[in-house]
Amino acid sequence: MIVTLTAHPSLDRSLVLHAPLRVGEVQPAASSREDAGGKGVNVARVLRAAGVAARAVIPLADADPYDAALRAGAIDAWRVPVEGAARANLTITDADGVTTKLNLPGAVLSASERAALLAATVSASDGADWLVLAGSLPPGAPDDFYVRVIHAVRTAHGDAAPRIAVDTSGAALAAVACDARPDLIKPNDEELADLIGSPIESGDLARAVREAARTLVPERVRAALITLGSHGAVLIDGDRAWSAAAPKIRVASTVGAGDSSLAGLLVADVAGLPPAARLASAIRYGAAAAMMPGTVPPTPADLPEVVPTVTELS
Repeated sequence: MIVTLTAHPSLDRSLVLHAPLRVGEVQPAASSREDAGGKGVNVARVLRAAGVAARAVIPLADADPYDAALRAGAIDAWRVPVEGAARANLTITDADGVTTKLNLPGAVLSASERAALLAATVSASDGADWLVLAGSLPPGAPDDFYVRVIHAVRTAHGDAAPRIAVDTSGAALAAVACDARPDLIKPNDEELADLIGSPIESGDLARAVREAARTLVPERVRAALITLGSHGAVLIDGDRAWSAAAPKIRVASTVGAGDSSLAGLLVADVAGLPPAARLASAIRYGAAAAMMPGTVPPTPADLPEVVPTVTELS
């Protein structure tokens, strides 16, 4: 069982255009879709499609339109009642795969609602293999909210606590790296540079990313999966590191590709595969998501046939 927490869910509306987006003009859309989104929910959807048991914890009002989309995905969801509605995000993708995103702010959670969300996460994590804390924090939440969740889960479950993966950015990620010692973080290269407060050299990107992540792994973070978009990804686990290039694909939408990469790594992890195979799985799932419209979760049948060649970085 893998549990995900999405503290800031979004109803993802996606439009696909026949031509490049023309700002200030009226133009027709080729297609549209609506999905229950938010990073943790996206991860749970991919895990479920891969046959891995997943449970998504989310703050959700009883009459929120988001719930209809969530039920359509048949996700095992633990709904924590709140007053406000989930935000809506709009993604516009043109025929060349260029993506424009418009993200609205979500509901402000009260202190009591945040406490209920934390308590539900602790309860849902009982017996889980992994807990994934994913996405931005809702307006008004303190930067260390994920730190509080991690401490509460580990205090409640002790040695039986799940391993914890964190996929967020900015101040929330900095707080986790400073005070919570997660088992895995999943920044992209820009988020990693922001976290360490230093730019990453663009020459040999994989090795530059490895060196940057060494300021965190393994002293403050046990492992890191750094996604590099079309350049692939790097996995640093303890004292070792691996890199692999991304396959050549036709991009439909990059929205949710990072979430699928994290899910792909977890799919391989719970199957008992070694780090190199986990990285290859992460890259294949991320590539498959980028070939899908909107935030459609890729299934194992959607994965690129070519398995990436993984190289250990000495």
